[in-house]
Order: sequence, then structure tokens, then C-alpha cells
Amino acid sequence: MQVDGAPEPFSTSRLDALPLEVAHAEEMAVVLFDPALHAYTGGAPEDADTLRARYERRRAGSPDPAELWWNWVLRVRGDGSLAGYVQATVRGERAVVAWVVGTRWQGRGYAKEGARGLVRHLLDRGSVRTVVAHVHPDHAASAAVAAAAGLRPTGEQVDGEVRWRLDAVREGAPGREAGSGQGL
Repeated sequence: MQVDGAPEPFSTSRLDALPLEVAHAEEMAVVLFDPALHAYTGGAPEDADTLRARYERRRAGSPDPAELWWNWVLRVRGDGSLAGYVQATVRGERAVVAWVVGTRWQGRGYAKEGARGLVRHLLDRGSVRTVVAHVHPDHAASAAVAAAAGLRPTGEQVDGEVRWRLDAVREGAPGREAGSGQGL
């Protein structure tokens, strides 16, 4: 799935998920500039220089060789603009995923489409069997994205966020259902 630590690109019906490059920082600073994007996650918008430094660290990868950091920007195929990003932290058969779509592109289904594409991309490669996301309990839009991607709330909270989970059905593993939310 990875060549020299870089994730493979993937596409959905309207979006191209491109591996994050440092060169994306300028455009992404504009996409992510709205302080409202940080209402549930904390922090504040970052300028292009700060994002460039962050993207350099992400591209370098995790200092833990057992953990992979995969980051993609979402390019809208119709107009070529960047609209947000999806990411996955992969450790063994488990991926923790997240998504952000800029305010200007919200309400068009891009977050759901990008998250569904990401989950499908991870599971289709065969090495990831469990996908997890953490969603603020008051963030209805993000919960809708998690549900659209096939994840289900587990009832567990981590750092004040609800853990959502999807378990891929394994052949020969009776009683295990996709999205069962069991274990972790």
C-alpha cells in the first residue's frame, strides 16, 4: 500500500485524494483558514509557513517504524481546487482516520465522499481490518460523516470524543460483524 512511506492516491466519483505534499501548504492555508473549523478540535488556523513546516513533518513520517502516517489532500475534480484532507494513522491492522473539509466546500457531500473513499481504500488493500475515528459528541456533521463511512459509535469516549469503529468482516471468523464496535 505504501511506497517509500508515501500513501497511494485514490479517487471517488468527484474527488481525487492526492498524497500530501509540502507544496499543498499555500492552497491548504486558504482552505483551512476559517476559525469555525477548529470549534470541536481546538487550535486555530495556521498560515502557509506553519502548514509547510507541519507538512514537512508529516511527510517525514512517524518516528515509530510500526506506525504509518498517511495524509491526502482532496482535490475537487470539477474545478481543480483543494477542498480539504483525509488522513489515517495506521498501526498493524488498525487505522485511526480523520477528515476536514473547508467551510467553502461544506454542504456538498465532500466530507462523506472523502471519508467513504478513505475507508474503502484502506480496507480494500487488505492489511487494515479495523477503522476508528474520534468525533466530538456535539459535532453532528462529523458524526454523520463517520456513519456514512460505515463506522458506528462504540459508546466509549477518548479525550472527550466518541470512538466510532468499523471492523472488516473476516472470512472464517464466525460471529464477527462489520461495524460491531466490539473490542479495540
